Amino acid sequence: MAGDKKAVLLLSGGLDSATTLAIARHEGFECHALSFDYGQRHKDELKAAAAVARAGGAYEHRVASLDMGFVGGSALTDPGLAVPEVPTTGIPVTYVPARNTVFLAVALGWAEVLGARDIFIGVNAVDYSGYPDCRPEYLTAFEALANLATRAGVEGERFHVRAPLLRLTKAEIIQIGLGLGVDYTPTLSCYAPREGRSCGVCDACRLRAKGFAEAGVPDPAILI
Repeated sequence: MAGDKKAVLLLSGGLDSATTLAIARHEGFECHALSFDYGQRHKDELKAAAAVARAGGAYEHRVASLDMGFVGGSALTDPGLAVPEVPTTGIPVTYVPARNTVFLAVALGWAEVLGARDIFIGVNAVDYSGYPDCRPEYLTAFEALANLATRAGVEGERFHVRAPLLRLTKAEIIQIGLGLGVDYTPTLSCYAPREGRSCGVCDACRLRAKGFAEAGVPDPAILI
């Protein structure tokens, strides 16, 4: 039987997914958090994800092993490609080909088995790096796919892909998270952390710093 208050939530360990977890929990969902060891060049985000899952009250947290490194084409998986330290134009080299499609597909399969019909993802189409799989039309298309490609969908139990941060600025995301009691200390948003600390210069770090500055609060992760 479908549990209408169960949800699968993609958890990266960054501030967006930490806020998404808080929102889902606030809405009364039992959150089954899912992270990926996908061949990324650093594993610090998985440590952050585990800490966020514990602090955010996830019902459980699983890490799926899925090597996307063989695909190549991204500075996040290919050590031969440098993570840009200055702003770039177009879709950046930190884009991982088809990553959200793969992650959402795995989340969909787990959700169907769990009887969950809601999948949460912390993507954002305002303060983001320009990735094509963070756009609203992409999420609408994936939700349509989810309801065509599953037994539950064919039998009339609709899946919903939930992206509560989609149209928010980074500052608004932080303010909502703080209002829900999120502790951003263990979160990590960096593409190229050094000894577990943010590099401070990549796209993700710049967007995070801009968000905290505009929210008018210090970033606790850099104070420890």
